[in-house]
Amino acid sequence: MEPTIKISKRLQRIIYLSTKLAGAHTDSSELSETQINEINKISIPNNWLTRRLLRKPARKVESNSFIIPVEDGVVTGYFFQPRSESMKRISNVRPLILFFHGGGWIWGNMALYSFLCSRIASITDATVLSVDYRLAPEHKFPTAVEDCYNTLLWAAQGARYWKVDPERIFLMGDSAGGNLAAVVSRLARDRRGPNIAGQILIYPVTDGRMRTQSYSDFKETPTLTAKEMNFYIKSYQKEPKDILNPNFSPLLAKDHSRLPATLIITAEYDPLLDDGKLYAEALKSADTPVKYLECKATVHGFLNFPAADGTEETESALIQFIAGKPIEQIELLSAKQLRKQNREELKSMSKTGKQIITVGVEE
Repeated sequence: MEPTIKISKRLQRIIYLSTKLAGAHTDSSELSETQINEINKISIPNNWLTRRLLRKPARKVESNSFIIPVEDGVVTGYFFQPRSESMKRISNVRPLILFFHGGGWIWGNMALYSFLCSRIASITDATVLSVDYRLAPEHKFPTAVEDCYNTLLWAAQGARYWKVDPERIFLMGDSAGGNLAAVVSRLARDRRGPNIAGQILIYPVTDGRMRTQSYSDFKETPTLTAKEMNFYIKSYQKEPKDILNPNFSPLLAKDHSRLPATLIITAEYDPLLDDGKLYAEALKSADTPVKYLECKATVHGFLNFPAADGTEETESALIQFIAGKPIEQIELLSAKQLRKQNREELKSMSKTGKQIITVGVEE
């Protein structure tokens, strides 16, 4: 018997409205490559629907774009940086979050993801570089992997130019982007690439074999189905055996040690629930610092929508992680709870005379 999916009326409404947003789709497997390419290029309209689902772009965040050389071509990087100087920082350089978007390796509407990336830059006071890596089915595995790794090399070289701290480079991705972040983190270790301060994996794909219990339990969720995941995987792979490659399925890597501190956040009702959970267990067994958090009563893809169940708590965890809070202490908190926690810690530290860097949330 499959578990019952119980989500709030608010989340149901968000899911319904998201199907009407430009570029939305009901079943990716029914679309042609031409249709997919067209949807990826659609601009996001500035109307009531966009404002309801995505809210306005974050204030006081500058954006720019860069052409980034990669193997056999170029990709575009979208750059987001807070304009105001934060009073909470004791350094004149910011952390850098290299962001890899989700979308089953075939979707990549960068206009849509610009809302999320500007929001991340605003709440964390970090610089965000979002990578428009080349997409399947035109560009098969491992093109996306190498595009993202080459972007890491390029970004690390330009860190001081952007006034970001080369010792605080974080990799972040959602869904297929979480897959890429996990793979690039391991490649940076194995290829002796740039030092990664931490990785943030939001409902990541870690095993292309699709054999976990959550694929069976949640094969027909309203935002992601097992049928769609099968289509994404087949679109991305060159040949079936690719799913056994750890650069495709990072859970299957033989060595999970010496990886950066890892924050993994999943959704309760998601075919990919076990992908995140099992990857966290693999890292922990190899003594890699990891924190696994599960957002209850929500579904795959929630983070794109500020009002969705799970988004506020996930953003709170991001703020804590980027600010340098010990990973074992990171929690899923509301903005109100995080502000209260900051006040209590400041009060405690003031009594001892120790310095503390608080983690900020928008008032």
